[in-house]
Amino acid sequence: MTSAVIIVGLLLSFAALCALYRIARGPSILDRVLAIDVLLAIIGGALAVDMAVNRHLDNIVLLVAISVIGFIGSVTVARFVTDRK
Repeated sequence: MTSAVIIVGLLLSFAALCALYRIARGPSILDRVLAIDVLLAIIGGALAVDMAVNRHLDNIVLLVAISVIGFIGSVTVARFVTDRK
C-alpha cells in the first residue's frame, strides 16, 4: 500500500507541475482556465487519496467545494467566450 501511495503522489505531483507550466505559459486565456480546472481536479484527487489512505472523511466538504468552484469557473469562462464571438 505504501508503494502505491508513493506512485500516486509522484504522478499527481508531475501532473500538477505540468498544469502549473500551462498556467504560466498558456498562449490564451482558455488554455489557462483549462489548466486551472485540471489543477483543481488534481487537488481533489489528492484529497480523495488522502481520505482513502487515512480512512477519514474530514476533507469531504473541501473536496465538494473545490469541485463546485472548478465547475462554476469553467462554465463562467465558457459563457464569457461564447458571448464575445
